[in-house]
Amino acid sequence: MSNTVPKILIVGGGYAGFYTAWKLEKHLRKGEAEVTIVDPLPYMTYQPFLPEVAAGSIEARHSVVALRRHLKKTKIVAAKVTGIRHADKVATITPIAGDPYELEYDQIVVTAGAVSRTFPIPGIADNAIGLKTIEEAVAIRDRLMSNFDKASVLPPGPDRDRLLTVVVIGGGFAGIEVFAELRNFASALVGRYPEVTFDDTHFHLIEAMSRIMPEVSLKTSEWVLRDLAKRGASVHLDTQVTGAVDGNVELSTGEVIPSDLIIWTAGVMANPTVVRGGDLPVEERGRIRTRADLRVGTEEEFVEGAWAAGDVSAVPDLTGGGVGGYCVPNAQHAVRQAKLLAKNLVAVLRGELPHEYFHKNLGAVAGLGLYNGVFQSGKIALKGFVAWVAHRGYHGLAMPSWERKFRVVWGWWNNFWLGRDLVNLQAVQDPRYVFEEFAARPRPPQPAEAAAPAKAVAAPVEKVAATS
Repeated sequence: MSNTVPKILIVGGGYAGFYTAWKLEKHLRKGEAEVTIVDPLPYMTYQPFLPEVAAGSIEARHSVVALRRHLKKTKIVAAKVTGIRHADKVATITPIAGDPYELEYDQIVVTAGAVSRTFPIPGIADNAIGLKTIEEAVAIRDRLMSNFDKASVLPPGPDRDRLLTVVVIGGGFAGIEVFAELRNFASALVGRYPEVTFDDTHFHLIEAMSRIMPEVSLKTSEWVLRDLAKRGASVHLDTQVTGAVDGNVELSTGEVIPSDLIIWTAGVMANPTVVRGGDLPVEERGRIRTRADLRVGTEEEFVEGAWAAGDVSAVPDLTGGGVGGYCVPNAQHAVRQAKLLAKNLVAVLRGELPHEYFHKNLGAVAGLGLYNGVFQSGKIALKGFVAWVAHRGYHGLAMPSWERKFRVVWGWWNNFWLGRDLVNLQAVQDPRYVFEEFAARPRPPQPAEAAAPAKAVAAPVEKVAATS
């Protein structure tokens, strides 16, 4: 390439992409390389906070990290990478405004993350919502609060029951956390609506397997089930969703649950736009085949100039604890892989050898609503308030940058004394509705044949006025 300074292209600004760029800024010498990160969104979302955002416990803006604020030396492009031709080291960039163009690079880092994985179940695509983005979490919060507003002015009946019924599909960590947080949130809302009682609200979690939360022990998962049952929530195990047309959730047991809020958390898949739009090797589950040193390739050979990390990659788990021999797609691995990737990339640029990724899972921690949680590390299990403190402590520290940490912890402190903020901002999704309702508009033009007689009458009046 004409430019002697190596060009590094990072595809995706999520966990792995942000941390890679952040650490490259630290490790690269001045003028040693040019780093560009491409993502259509200007922020990294801290996804473990999404359930609490949905429950109004964390301010939405506090759970994201602005790329332009924290990446001082990295060029940020608001666009999608819709094609990778690594044989020529060229990527197709489709910006959020303007025409697509091609961008050359020397090193590419694919950290495009994952998206919700759904199945062709009738009605799901039209009526359900995922929990992978901050926008989805905010929409869930506002929908639940709007439904309480509507239900409070309706008489008892099917329409009211539908508004006060929440269905979560998927019993993994994300599903259980948002389910428990929303159950707790709804209980708090009941106290603000005299017209709605606790028994009027209905929460259903649907899980196809015979247990929930495979990341923790069976004993711990059974404790979570009992805890949810005490709070009036229903968990349907060994049950599949067969339809959701018009919001009527049909189960494999024959039961039908009408709901106005259906949340899908039943799995993720590597970003298909990036994976399918390139020529990098892909394994059977649709992830980019990645070595333990985070270079793209196999154990025997690697693809020169190509790296991957996070949910989009299939990184071998050298600890032996990963499902199928690979690291599980979670934030813990994505952050640590990104930090090592940045070091390895700089090492290769300097003619040194990269190191292999080795990280033993520290455990799993989940929030189950205010002052309640669960923690599992090996045979050690914590439940209730102590686990909730561990949950907030871990994620508060894991949030990148002191600026973000302070905002999150300050919000928790305020909520402790003032209670969670119950402002419903669903109208922001249609912000012009008030302006449009009262805005003056020009009157439609009158037909030509109707306007002619008016002129004929006006002429004599003017003539009389003139003669007088």
